[in-house]
Amino acid sequence: MAANNWPEKIVAFLRSPSEFLSCTTPDAFLAELLRELRDDRASDNVKILLLSPLCEHPMLLCPSVTVGEETALELMSVLSYCSPKALSLRCNLLLTLTSVLLCSSCVSTHSRASQDFLDLLLETVQDTNDHRSGAVVRPLRATACDCLRELEACCPGLLSQHLELLSGLRQQENSRLHQAYSWLHALGLRNVVYLLTQQAGAGAGELKAVLGGNEGLVLEGSHADRALFSPLTLSPTGRAPSLQTGPDCKELRSLLSSLLEESYLLTPLAQATLLRGLVEVVSMVPAVSPVIFKAQLLRLLGTSEVCLLHATLLMKAAFTDSLFSSEDEAFLLKRLVGLSQHPLVSTPEKLFYMDCILHFPENRPISSGDWDDSLPVLLTPRLAAALVPTVFNDSSSMLARLNLLSLVYLEEGEDGDGEGGRGLAYLYDHLTSLLHIVENHGSREMVVTFFRASLLFLLHFSHVERHCEDLTQRLCTLYLGHTRLAPHLINLADRAQERLEESGWAVALLRALQRAITEAPLAVLTLQTLRWHLKLLARVAEEGDVPQKSTLSFLLSVVTSPSLCVGGDWRLGNGLLGVCRRLLLHPSLDVLLNPLADLLQHLTCHYSDTDIQDHARLYYTLLTTLSREKLGAVLGQGRAQGGLQAKVRSLSAIMSESEELTSGLTVHRTQLPLLRLVKMDNHLRPERETKPTPNNEAQRDLTQDRVLGEMQEYRAQFQSGAFASEIILDYQLTYTGVHEPRFDQLFSIHLHFDLTDPHYEDVSDISVPCLFRERKPPVVRLRLRPRRPYPTTLKASAVFTTQDGLSWHTALADLQVTFPQLFLPLSAPLAWGEEHRYRLFEVMWKEMSLRDSETDLADNASSLFCCELSDSSLVRMIEKHFQSFVISELSEKHPGKSKVLFFLPPKSHVLLKICMEEDAVQISIATDNWKLLPFINSYLQMITREQQAAA
Repeated sequence: MAANNWPEKIVAFLRSPSEFLSCTTPDAFLAELLRELRDDRASDNVKILLLSPLCEHPMLLCPSVTVGEETALELMSVLSYCSPKALSLRCNLLLTLTSVLLCSSCVSTHSRASQDFLDLLLETVQDTNDHRSGAVVRPLRATACDCLRELEACCPGLLSQHLELLSGLRQQENSRLHQAYSWLHALGLRNVVYLLTQQAGAGAGELKAVLGGNEGLVLEGSHADRALFSPLTLSPTGRAPSLQTGPDCKELRSLLSSLLEESYLLTPLAQATLLRGLVEVVSMVPAVSPVIFKAQLLRLLGTSEVCLLHATLLMKAAFTDSLFSSEDEAFLLKRLVGLSQHPLVSTPEKLFYMDCILHFPENRPISSGDWDDSLPVLLTPRLAAALVPTVFNDSSSMLARLNLLSLVYLEEGEDGDGEGGRGLAYLYDHLTSLLHIVENHGSREMVVTFFRASLLFLLHFSHVERHCEDLTQRLCTLYLGHTRLAPHLINLADRAQERLEESGWAVALLRALQRAITEAPLAVLTLQTLRWHLKLLARVAEEGDVPQKSTLSFLLSVVTSPSLCVGGDWRLGNGLLGVCRRLLLHPSLDVLLNPLADLLQHLTCHYSDTDIQDHARLYYTLLTTLSREKLGAVLGQGRAQGGLQAKVRSLSAIMSESEELTSGLTVHRTQLPLLRLVKMDNHLRPERETKPTPNNEAQRDLTQDRVLGEMQEYRAQFQSGAFASEIILDYQLTYTGVHEPRFDQLFSIHLHFDLTDPHYEDVSDISVPCLFRERKPPVVRLRLRPRRPYPTTLKASAVFTTQDGLSWHTALADLQVTFPQLFLPLSAPLAWGEEHRYRLFEVMWKEMSLRDSETDLADNASSLFCCELSDSSLVRMIEKHFQSFVISELSEKHPGKSKVLFFLPPKSHVLLKICMEEDAVQISIATDNWKLLPFINSYLQMITREQQAAA
C-alpha cells in the first residue's frame, strides 16, 4: 500500500472498524500496519497515523495475550530504532504500547514484554531534571509518567516495589514534571496501603518494608479485587478498610507531609486528585491523625476552584470534627451559599454548589442516613434568603433554588407569621408569577419550568390545602385560556399521582378540569380546542372516583351540535371514541349505560366518517351484549386473568383506534430466541446449463492456440454473466432449547435476513409453511449473490403464527457465511475433459502471475504459504477440503504437484499449486483479486492447524 493511501485507509477503519474488517481480517491488517511501521522509508507522520488503530481499538486487533505480546515486541523494536529526534513518534509509541499491553491482558499476566516495557518506562523517568538528554526530550518523560500512572491504575500494585524510587525522583525533580511524579507517587502509595489492608496480619512492618523499596515483598491486586479500587466511601457513617500499624508510623507521616507541603505547586485538578488519594490513605491508617491536613485548610477554604472545593468537602465528610472546627463548618457553608448566587459563577457551577449545600457533610449530623436530603442545621432561613428564586434566574437555577428553599421553609413550619410562613407565601407568589408569564404567552422553556416548579411545590407542600386549592383553580383558568397546555396538565396529574400516593390533589385537579370543560359554553368551542378537551376528558375518565355524567352530557351536546361534527373529522371522531372506550371500563358503567348507548348509537347513525361509524357500532354491540367482566377482558384489562378464547382476542383486535393496540393486531416478541438455523454438511453448487460440445471437438488436439482461444471464449462468457454467480446454502429450521407448549406448532413462518455489509445483494425472504416440534425439521435453502467474495454475517429473524392465531416475532442467531462456503468449481463447458481443465489452469496461472497497474491485470497477485505436514496429512487435507476443486491429484503412491482451482462469485478465481518439499509443504497462490489474499492465508492457516492437531 502506497504511503499516500494510508490516511484514507486509517480514516475508513476508525470510522467503522467492523465494516473495514469485513474486507480483510484483523491479523492481516495488523501485519500490514507493523510491516509499514518497520519501513524506514515511511515518514514519522505516517507512522504516527499508523499507530492510531492500535491506540483506539487494541482489543480488536490484539484479542489475545499472544497477539498482544507479539505486537508489543514489534513496537518496542520500532521504538529502539527510532531517531532521538523523532520525539513525537516515540511518545506515540509509548502510548500505543501501554494500550496494547493493558487491553490484551499482558500486564496482568506478567508477560515478558510487559516487564521489559515497565523497565523501559522506569529507566526513562529516572532522567530527572533532564540531566542526560536535555530539556528537548522532556515530553518523552511526561508521556512515560502518564503511561506508568495508567498501568498502575489498571493493575494496582504494579509499582509497589518502586515506591522508594518514585519518592526520590519526586523530590529531585525541579521542572514542571514534578506534578506528574507527585501524581504517580501518590497513586502508587494509595494502592499499596489498600492492598496491605486486604492482607491478613499486615501491619507496620510490611508498610515500612514497602516504603523502603523491599523487592521481596510483592503486592498486586487480583482480578477479583480490582473492582474494589474505585474511590472509597468517605462519609461520617462510611467504613474504610483499616491497616493497624500501631503508633510507629513515622515514615508514612513524613511521606504524607512532604507530598502535602509540595501540593500547592500543582494545578488545581492535580491538587484535588492528590488530596483525594491522600485522604483515602489517612482514612485507612488510623495511626495517622487527620490533623496532618490542617496546614492546607486555610488555602482550601478560600479557594474558588470547583475541584479543590469538592476535595475539601470530601475531606470534611471523611474526618468531620477531627479536622474541621465548628467555625470552619459555618464558614464553609456560608461560602457555598455565596458562591451559589454569585453573578460571575456559571450555571453548572451554581447547581453544583447548591447540591453541595443539599448534601452538606456536617460534623455531627442529626440524621443517621448517608448524605441524605436533610438540610444542615446551620442553614437557617436567614442564611438561605440569598438563594430565593426569582423569575430572572435561568430555569435550572430557579428550580434548584425552589427545591432548596422549600426544604428550608418546610423545616421551619409553614403556619403563622414566622419566617417559615413568610417564606412559604413568597414561594407561592413566585409560582403564581411564573403562571402569569405562561398566561401571557411565555416561551416553551418557561412553560416547562412552570409545570416543573408546580410539581416541586406540591411535593413539599401538598398538605397545605389553601395553596393547593388555589393552584387548582388557577390551573383550570390557565387551561381555559390556553388549551394547548393539556398535555402538560395531564403529565402534571400523572406525576403528582405517582409521587403523592396519599394525596388526592391529582384527582381534585382532574375533577376541576372536567367541571371547567363541561360547563364552558359550546358557542366558544373551536375544533382544535375540542380536541384538547377530549384528551383531558379521556384522562379524567380513567379515574374511578370521578363521576362521569357531566362528561357524557358534554359529549352528547358536542355530537348533536351542527357546527362541530358536521364535517365528520376523523381525528375528532377518534377523540370521542377514546373517551367512550375509557367510559366502557369505568366502575360506574351501570349508571352511564343509557346515555353512553345513546352517544354510540348517534355516532353509528349520523357521524360522517365510515371508520368512526364502524368502531362506534362495535362499541355499542359490546356495551349491550357483554357483562362488565367480559367487557373489561375484551378491552384489554382482563388479559392477565387467562382463559380467554381466541374469538375474544379477535374481537378486541378489531378495535385499534386508540394507542392501545390489542393482541390480535400486535406482533408479539419472544423473550428468548425460539428458532435456529442449523447448517447442513455441504453447501450446494448451482448447476449451469451448457450445451455439450460434439465429441469430435472434445477429442481434438489441444494445441496452445486452441487453449488460448477457449480461454478467450471462457472469459467472454464469464464477463457476460453466463456462469453461476450465486451461492446456495442449506439449513435446517429447528427449535432452540426453549420449550413452551404454545410454540409446539408454528404456521406461516416468514424468515427475514438483513445484511451487515455491502458485499452482497439483498437476500430474499423465505417462507416456510409450518414447523412442528415432533416432526422432521424442514430444509431452508438460502441463495446468496455476492458483489464481492468476502465472508459476511447475516442477521436473521422470523415472524410466525401460533395455533391460537397470534403473531410472534423472534430473533435468530446470526448466520456466519465463511470464506470456504464461497468456493465453487470451475464453471467450464461440460464436454471439457481433464486435459482441457489442466491446460486452462496453466494458462490462467501464467496470466495471474503477471501484474500491470495500467491494464486489466492490476488486480492479479501471487503469494506463497508454507507449513509442516506429513505426506499422509497432506493427502487427507486435500481429500477433505479440496476434493471438488482439484485439477490434478496428489496421492501417496504418486507424489507430485496438486493443482486446485476455486471460482468465487461473481468473477474471482484462486489457483493453488501444492507440493511437498523436503522440510515443508509449499502452497503457491495466484489470484485475479489481490484483496482475497488475507482470507486465503487465514483459511490455509486454519486447515493446516486442523491437520497438525489431528496428527
